[in-house]
Amino acid sequence: MNLSDRIEALLAQVQKPVRYMGGEFGAAMKDAGDVDVRYAFLFPDTYEVGMSHLGMRILYDALNRREDVWCERAFTPWVDMADAMRAEGVPLFTLESRTPVREFDLLGITLQYEMSYTNVLESLDLAGIPLRREERGSDDPFVICGGPCAFNPEPLAPFVDLFALGDGEEETLATVDAYKAWKRSGAPREEYLRMCAKIPGIYVPSFYDVTYNSDGTIAAVTPKPGTDAPEVVRKAMVRDLNAAVYPESLIVPYGEIVHNRIMLEIFRGCTRGCRFCQAGMIYRPVRERSRQRLMALAEKLVASTGYDEISLMSLSSGDYSCLPELAHDMVERFARKRVKISLPSQRIDAVLTDTLKETQKVRKTALTLAPEAGTQRLRDVINKGVTEEDLVRSVTDAFEQGWSAVKFYFMIGLPTETDEDVLGIAELARLVRRCYFSVPKERRAPGLRITVSASVFVPKPFTPFQWCGQLESGEVIRRQKLLRDELRTVKGVDFKYHAPDVSYIEAVFARGDRRLADVLERAWRLGCRFDGWSDQFRYDLWLQAFADCGVDPAFYGLREFGLDEVLPWDHLDAGVTKEFLRREWDKAQRGERTQDCRKGCVGCGMKRYEGACV
Repeated sequence: MNLSDRIEALLAQVQKPVRYMGGEFGAAMKDAGDVDVRYAFLFPDTYEVGMSHLGMRILYDALNRREDVWCERAFTPWVDMADAMRAEGVPLFTLESRTPVREFDLLGITLQYEMSYTNVLESLDLAGIPLRREERGSDDPFVICGGPCAFNPEPLAPFVDLFALGDGEEETLATVDAYKAWKRSGAPREEYLRMCAKIPGIYVPSFYDVTYNSDGTIAAVTPKPGTDAPEVVRKAMVRDLNAAVYPESLIVPYGEIVHNRIMLEIFRGCTRGCRFCQAGMIYRPVRERSRQRLMALAEKLVASTGYDEISLMSLSSGDYSCLPELAHDMVERFARKRVKISLPSQRIDAVLTDTLKETQKVRKTALTLAPEAGTQRLRDVINKGVTEEDLVRSVTDAFEQGWSAVKFYFMIGLPTETDEDVLGIAELARLVRRCYFSVPKERRAPGLRITVSASVFVPKPFTPFQWCGQLESGEVIRRQKLLRDELRTVKGVDFKYHAPDVSYIEAVFARGDRRLADVLERAWRLGCRFDGWSDQFRYDLWLQAFADCGVDPAFYGLREFGLDEVLPWDHLDAGVTKEFLRREWDKAQRGERTQDCRKGCVGCGMKRYEGACV
């Protein structure tokens, strides 16, 4: 029985066979004999999560536009499928051709979330690819990781050949070109790494030595002699988003996925400077797509997919320079087709009234806003830059326009947070209720629904809070209970919060170094996988893995790093300088705000990059 038949036999045994079927409308199908490079793109989570990721769709399209490359997709099989595959000896395969992943030339993996790291190892093992890069031979693919977590790649360094930092559209194609040149040369495997180390944004971890001080902190990260690796690796940056490749058709899944709609990236980057937000720092500078380009893309995507919703994506969509005009154009163009225009979570200070009127002409959804903190003092600490008056105006406008469902996102455990700040979240919920009932009954929609979601703050690299330790889990639980009890006195509020144990492991790996690689492998061998899924996360196994490896997780997760300490990611350059981040950390201690850099340069360091901030 061939591999495809063996896969078919497994589909009857698993919960969601649609995850592994392939053959979707819009998938790229080519003849393997007609291409020079076969590229497997792995998303280390389930199909429905991975297929909702915009970055994967962009790179899949960029690679498959080339006649000499065939990019295919793979996802980490859910536990039932993974166990069945092991039992039957079926290797991890791609959806397009059902070819074993190990037979590809390059294996690209996106790192969106630290809690997917065990899935990276799970996928490599299922593919039959040796976990450690030094154990791979000439028949194994090169493993390349990108995404936001690649900005601190050290916990995964022993498992990965190359890390791609920054925008992937151009650097991914450059790694393909380097592979073709390397393959023609007949040079040893190591030579491909040397060639890629010269590509902007590519970091080769095996070319660097790490030394440690007696107290366990890092003494230095230095290039190995003879590798010609740069002392500091600077991220790749796409300068002109209008000229950048973007899908004009999409794969349309057979089953439901998390974001089953057209995702249209209207701009990249953010100028707001929220001090907790890694994405807002590492994706600088802001680069917009023009209204004309976005309308042309929307036309093609609606025609090619049949989707009935377009989501205008960015880190802060309300800051798009001509958002009301774009929304008006799209609603006017697609109203007859009943295509809804939606916005992701919004800043509550953005002038959204006209845009909200436009986007909800087809049908209304819940309004999602992100105040992040319950008091003005703490919002100033995190540089959120919004006020209670902004909230009142935004929700009142929404209620007057017919909204009755609102969602609010907050964090617990932010630096300098007090009980008063936590209780301030409940006070904001009360304020929102008053805003709803201040609208005359005949003008407001019935059935007020308020959802308050409070995640646990996780300090991330390349943010002003990278030096700050995470709040200890017992104290997190106390504050969650404090807020839960207070919200019970506010009628009609649904409170959702995150388990601190998961966030703790996330913080450990977010700020970790290479010594965590052994812990990661041990946790996976003990049975950890799909750690971002609450029904699969095993905190006890993680604690056992740390104990078995003699590593104290508090050293990474709870400890406040020294301001002069060498950080695990200091040999990488995300655009913002360490000096800028330190200034922002100092201002946070004083509760001082920094202006939006669209109103004037704040000296973050991005101007060192050619073509940035023009």
